[in-house]
Amino acid sequence: MQQGLQSLGWIDGRNITIDYRWASGNPDKALAFARELIALAPDVIVSSSNQVTAIVQRETSTIPVVFVYVGDPVGSGFAGSLAKPDGNLTGFANLENSAGGKWLEFCCEIAPGVKRIGFLFHPDAPPNVGFYRAAEAAAASLGREVVPLPVHNPIEIERGISDIAKSNVGLIVAPHAVTVGNRALIVGLASQYRLPAVYSDRDFAESGGLVSFGTNIVDLFQRSGAYIDRVLKGAKPADLPVQLPTKFELVVNLRTARELSLNVPAIMLMRADEVIE
Repeated sequence: MQQGLQSLGWIDGRNITIDYRWASGNPDKALAFARELIALAPDVIVSSSNQVTAIVQRETSTIPVVFVYVGDPVGSGFAGSLAKPDGNLTGFANLENSAGGKWLEFCCEIAPGVKRIGFLFHPDAPPNVGFYRAAEAAAASLGREVVPLPVHNPIEIERGISDIAKSNVGLIVAPHAVTVGNRALIVGLASQYRLPAVYSDRDFAESGGLVSFGTNIVDLFQRSGAYIDRVLKGAKPADLPVQLPTKFELVVNLRTARELSLNVPAIMLMRADEVIE
């Protein structure tokens, strides 16, 4: 974000002040931080994730909000439509529903022996339901079974993964503040039960996860600088169409593949944007 702003002449500490808050997937922290920032009467608020954006939306209907890395902004109630957001929010969407099918395909490609794939997701997030349905549809054509693993907290994450952990089982982890905030737990459990797992965020692969496929988050935040710039110059969020991602990245952790005794197909390695040795 800062890089995008700097390219447009906005320098933190010189002609703009940026106050950061990190909720780390904790909704109580997110609510407290949202109220802190709103009390500062900022010119614009930047939110990331559906959880945080929903909280900010409930707390203010007047301060412009630019969201980043949000799934299904229309279905989630953040925008009336992609072309015309209508309210005080606009921004940059994360993956479309079809990503659920792609995650399933990658799981089958890197671990062709899997017959059942657990789908770990937060059931109250509209985009995650869409991801699950896309994976379910893809499973029918691939001769696989997708098992829903709805989770709201670390206890449910541990229970869900341990319940499905058997031979010939894979795992897909959908994006949400709860799953991202419990990244170490999820990757650790996948390793413990030797589950070939596909994730939506590269942070998982960098933390020892097998494969990740998702939006290039750095690019998304850099692009957000253009909308922040326009809001600071007087544009209204309602007049700024919601933008879809344009860059995606596939990351393969070869070290983890070896630990799971998996042979990564050469074509997957060729397609990968990054291979972690």
